[in-house]
Amino acid sequence: MKYFKRIKSDIDPTPFLDEIKGVSGAWDLATGRQDKIAVQREAKAIPLRGLRKSAINGRARRDVHESRWTTGSKTFPVARAFLEQFAEEQDSILGRAKIVSLPAGKRVYPHIDRGDYYRVRNRYHLVLASALGSWMKAADEEVRMGQGELWWFDNDQMHEANNDGDQDRIHMIFDMLPTERAQEVFGHAA
Repeated sequence: MKYFKRIKSDIDPTPFLDEIKGVSGAWDLATGRQDKIAVQREAKAIPLRGLRKSAINGRARRDVHESRWTTGSKTFPVARAFLEQFAEEQDSILGRAKIVSLPAGKRVYPHIDRGDYYRVRNRYHLVLASALGSWMKAADEEVRMGQGELWWFDNDQMHEANNDGDQDRIHMIFDMLPTERAQEVFGHAA
């Protein structure tokens, strides 16, 4: 496969899912993804890391490289620890991150993640819940990601997702910048 690569298997999703269940109304606290991004309108999200708004300075959101932990991420220490540890393992700088729920019968419509931010980063999906395996397509390749699997995929390709199961599909989706690109992106080494 050219556009997908399974990085890890057998990650226990239970601590992540328990953490989500422990936050009352977690899926309703931030609705920007479904309200503002047409191709994501059927998905719900819990933002863990977002762009640093103070760094916009007239740039489009897709061109802002600086990111930070959201205030709400404090209630997700298991997810935060996983992201920090994986970034260290990969010798990478953590970018934006979110936990996303795609309800049964819903989809993420075909799109390409455009902009300077996405051009230099790797995109990952950790499957936390998926009854049938999470179907996803990038360019001409299709995969079914299993629960507890961590995948890299090329979001520079036209991609889409569909939940053909009867339960919510929950992924932690995040981006990482390889440290060797820090000079190019930020003008200084990491």
